[in-house]
Amino acid sequence: MTSLEFTDQVQKISYSLRPVAMNLTRDADDAKDLVQETLLKALLNKDKFKAGTNLKAWLYTIMRNTFINNYNKITKRNSNIDTTEYFQYFNTDENYITHNGAQSDFVVTDINEAIGHLGHEYRTPFMMYYIGYKYQEIAEKLQIPIGTVKNRIHIARKDLKDALKVYAPGA
Repeated sequence: MTSLEFTDQVQKISYSLRPVAMNLTRDADDAKDLVQETLLKALLNKDKFKAGTNLKAWLYTIMRNTFINNYNKITKRNSNIDTTEYFQYFNTDENYITHNGAQSDFVVTDINEAIGHLGHEYRTPFMMYYIGYKYQEIAEKLQIPIGTVKNRIHIARKDLKDALKVYAPGA
């Protein structure tokens, strides 16, 4: 196939490319640009087209790949998020940073003391819940109603929260 024949056939098929381009881009100007870029690539790469094969399918493939490549470029360019704003909040709360083992030892000691100061009727259900028992299992083991279990765990949490107020962020 000569260059003139190739160009003539591409020109005839080019009119059927626009509706497909419009379907891909959903914008008239972008569709025109996509068709133009497709035709340019086809003419520049006419030596890669094998005579006797489907020229229309070859052009559609070029158009589809061009659209996908352009879409990926736009998506990558727009997805660069400036994360510096988020890093200023990253691990900056002094209440959550342990500078040495002694401080964490004091925290654990204070937590254990606060749990120890809970009354037995609150400490037992709370510790059972803490180690993984479900409300129903606690109620069965302690032989008390499930509502009582929930209430005692709630009171234990509230008392612990009050006792450990020193470690509450922002308080």
